[in-house]
Amino acid sequence: LNWAGGTSRPRYFQIRGIGEREQYEGAPNPSVGFLIDDIDFSALGMPAALFDVGQIEVLRGPQGTQYGANALAGLIVVRGNEPERETGGRVEATGAQYGATSLGASVTGPLTALDSAWRVSLQHARGDGFIRNTFLDRDDTNDRDEFTARLKWRWFAGPDTTLDFTLLHADIDNGYDAWALDNSRITLSDEPGEDSQQATGASLRLSAPWRANTLTVVASHAQSESINSFDADWGNAAHWAPYNYAYFGRYARERKNGSIELRLASPRSAPGGTAAWLFGAHGLRLTEAGTDLLRGDYADPGDPVFSGQDELAHRYRATSLALFGQLDGHLAPRWRWSAGLRLEQRRADYGDAGIVNDEPRDSDLDATDRMLGGQISLSTDLVADTTAHVALSRGFKAGGFNLGVVAEDPDDAQAARRFAPEYLWNLETGLKSALAGGRGRADLTLFYQWRSDQQVRTGRQLDPVDPNSYVFVTDNLPHGYTTGLEASLQYALTPALNVGGSLGLLRSRSGPGSTVDGDGNSVPVTSREQAHAPGYTAALNATWRGARGFMARVDVSAMDSFYFDVPTDHQQKSRSYALAHFKAGYEAGNWSIHAWLRNGFGKDYAVRGFFFSNEPPDWQQKLYVQQGDPRQFGVTASVNF
Repeated sequence: LNWAGGTSRPRYFQIRGIGEREQYEGAPNPSVGFLIDDIDFSALGMPAALFDVGQIEVLRGPQGTQYGANALAGLIVVRGNEPERETGGRVEATGAQYGATSLGASVTGPLTALDSAWRVSLQHARGDGFIRNTFLDRDDTNDRDEFTARLKWRWFAGPDTTLDFTLLHADIDNGYDAWALDNSRITLSDEPGEDSQQATGASLRLSAPWRANTLTVVASHAQSESINSFDADWGNAAHWAPYNYAYFGRYARERKNGSIELRLASPRSAPGGTAAWLFGAHGLRLTEAGTDLLRGDYADPGDPVFSGQDELAHRYRATSLALFGQLDGHLAPRWRWSAGLRLEQRRADYGDAGIVNDEPRDSDLDATDRMLGGQISLSTDLVADTTAHVALSRGFKAGGFNLGVVAEDPDDAQAARRFAPEYLWNLETGLKSALAGGRGRADLTLFYQWRSDQQVRTGRQLDPVDPNSYVFVTDNLPHGYTTGLEASLQYALTPALNVGGSLGLLRSRSGPGSTVDGDGNSVPVTSREQAHAPGYTAALNATWRGARGFMARVDVSAMDSFYFDVPTDHQQKSRSYALAHFKAGYEAGNWSIHAWLRNGFGKDYAVRGFFFSNEPPDWQQKLYVQQGDPRQFGVTASVNF
């Protein structure tokens, strides 16, 4: 699991080396799905605050049978703590360096009049961020101000019938001033941007018996308004003198999506019995409206003044309808098999109107994709508490539109503006085992993924003196692959000391082939590792808890270098790094206090990089990176009641 910067908090993820790294244009089409309590926030994951969260699941590989086209690479599922029938609550407060504070509270209890339970959680977190803007003499141009609220209600309507309702609201008003000309955490911007999102979502899940089977209905709706803006020249008038150089970009989005899923499942299969079955239907409707503003001025003392402003209004709609089914059975008492199939149709249309590169633009694009995915698997219990499995699955991702192509020939532009669906075959095998009578657990997975019509996203700066002219284009390469190993271990060495770790090894390739640039011209692509696909990721942890309530924990994580992007004219990579985090404190029966230190050795590491021209008068192409978080010390206290 990796993620790409470029925003105030992570929202673009990669699983097994596959996933998006940004979304500046309209027409969202993510490879990694992101659900919060059944609400779809794919590519909008900022509302996923971790207070009062019960668990996070990362489903690796294609999830086409159950989740469809938005889960080609995998799926991240965040689940809040559930309502309880006993009254209780929690208050948590944090104070840390860089002006960081947070206060959260959750309360749960019964509603006896309707045999139900409820839970409410609220959190407000803020901080100045880790950037120093010396031009404005401010430490808060990259600040965070985040409020999240969650209401959950569970109705026990019958012996086997439950109805769950979730209402989620997030108000994220963060600054964005993360890029420096010298790749440090000291900026010179005179127009700091923002990365804000106001999101409200709701979900309803019904589980009820129907003729000895189980009927499940899941419905959700989400609405999000977001703004991502930035100072595109990363400087100010005094710094750029005698040149007049000032650029700014602003992307505003309003997205709505609604979904409903119906599924009917038989009882589970037993050895010697008939196969279990599941059939379902899924529908998703997504709409997005946006406005893009890109303005800039540049004047050389010896050249005429250039001044321009692009304004584009656009809208996007996508409707997905799917049918899916799955069969599970036993070949023998210790051998189990499963097979699933999903057929999905996705219709999308896009339109825009405005001025781009001083030329009027009026687009109207549409496409319909019909895609087929599925899976087959076989598993067996080798010995007690040890299971082996082998599985073959086929995932898919719909095609889409390129919105920045400006070819002179209308036919060339029209052809380059569309790319086809991608299919991914995933073959994996692995072991899962409980260790030493429940003292630990371990798992190991080997996988090979073959990508057909691989969607690859490239970037190019159309005008070397205009940073806002950087465009992204997606095209299909004939094939690509990823292969690797994933392993994890958790073990209790003693009643007081637990240790654990994980290891991911990845090798990926895309191409060779060709793609198009922002002018609609064909550009060759050599075979190379995929972007944001590090060759290894590793983590180690150890936790000690004494009999008198004292505790200590250390975490170490490491990541190999990786390519920042998939352009065709450079080979820029990050540096490998390792981070250490420490925590120590006291835990009593109903309260605790912990001191923690993140990135304890103050390592510098990059979370995003771009290679382009941004400094007059020579306009040399250069790698610019966004730095990850520095060392930070804080204290967190909590009380349960």
